[in-house]
Amino acid sequence: MKRIIAKHQALLIHWWLTDKFPQQHIDNIFLYHPTGFKNVIRNYYRTWLVHPLKRRFAKYYLLFLKTFFGLKVIGITGSSGKTTTKEMLASILSLKGKTVYSFANIDPIYNIPATILRCRVSTKFLILEMGVEYPGEMDFYLWLAKPDLAVITNIYPTHTKFLKDINGVNKEKSKIIQCLNANNIAVLNFENRFLKQLKNQVKAKIEWFGNGSEIFATNVKINSNFYTEFVLNYHQKKEKMTIPIVGEPFVKDALAVISIALCLSINVNKIKQGLTNFNLSEHRMSIKKLESGSILVDDSYNNNPESAKKAVSTLKELSKNKKTILVFGDMLELGKNEIKYHQEIGRFISKIGVDYVIGVGKLSKYVVLNKRLAFETWDQALPALKPLLKKNTIVLIKGSRAMQLDKLVDHL
Repeated sequence: MKRIIAKHQALLIHWWLTDKFPQQHIDNIFLYHPTGFKNVIRNYYRTWLVHPLKRRFAKYYLLFLKTFFGLKVIGITGSSGKTTTKEMLASILSLKGKTVYSFANIDPIYNIPATILRCRVSTKFLILEMGVEYPGEMDFYLWLAKPDLAVITNIYPTHTKFLKDINGVNKEKSKIIQCLNANNIAVLNFENRFLKQLKNQVKAKIEWFGNGSEIFATNVKINSNFYTEFVLNYHQKKEKMTIPIVGEPFVKDALAVISIALCLSINVNKIKQGLTNFNLSEHRMSIKKLESGSILVDDSYNNNPESAKKAVSTLKELSKNKKTILVFGDMLELGKNEIKYHQEIGRFISKIGVDYVIGVGKLSKYVVLNKRLAFETWDQALPALKPLLKKNTIVLIKGSRAMQLDKLVDHL
């Protein structure tokens, strides 16, 4: 009898928190215990009343806007580049009509309903960043907001602690395009082997970007202002483009954005203007000059195996004759393969040839060949880093938010 009652209680909780609400998030609700009477009351009020009602209202409000006012919904997912893609796209679409897009640094479970409710009848475009960490999250996002146009930037091993392996990552993220119908559009990276395999699983029209497709980049280079220049090749035409961010990986994000914009009949001049003026997200390959004369590349927002390799490659490209320093924070939520991925990055860094590597976190010892430069916290690493910062050096700080390397950036 107790088991039957518990089962019905679980079903009731799941129903109230809304259909498709991920089980891991339900578990997290019961694991969270705020301190202080006011915080407890506020948490219960928001968790059990405000958010469930907000989700339901957001879902049907969005359906109303799409049906009667022609609002276009663009969903963005992928293992990296989601936020940059979102910011670039918002900059371009804002030139065409009123555009609403996801807040930065907020869990999509709460971010997406809040973003939907910022729309008005005059809103033309809604851009939703749909990052997944747990199984079932994408089902919830799609229950809330089915996109008219969806983009997957790439598929790499991220959050494998919960999604098990790269196949689990692919299975969860690919749901965003498998829900599309023949009137919708899927924008996919032609260079990613997992995405190429989805070709026959999608009813929507597919627009490819990247090498081997009709939309690709050539002559990629970093100019003296640390902006990235490239030649856009699209449908047998060419156009010179500039993005105010450093590194070839961001060119791929730009190609995804250009593909979306072209699908929405936005002309190349507006695309160029939007890309030139987009707002660079904080702690993503931003360049700063330090008092010592050294150059700091701040990429402390996020860290995973693929983005780490690309960031280190960009560091080497920027260095020229300068000494290179890498401060590397642990890559998190990689599950049983976390040691293997850190060892692989260590070998990659050694092959690239970085002069100094300072690790931060419990797993950094697998990255740093010189174990004396491996520390558990950012403040322990600071005294080792400061003497290395001289006029002819460039330092990359690469980490996840949980490693608090943004605090290290602030202290420099």
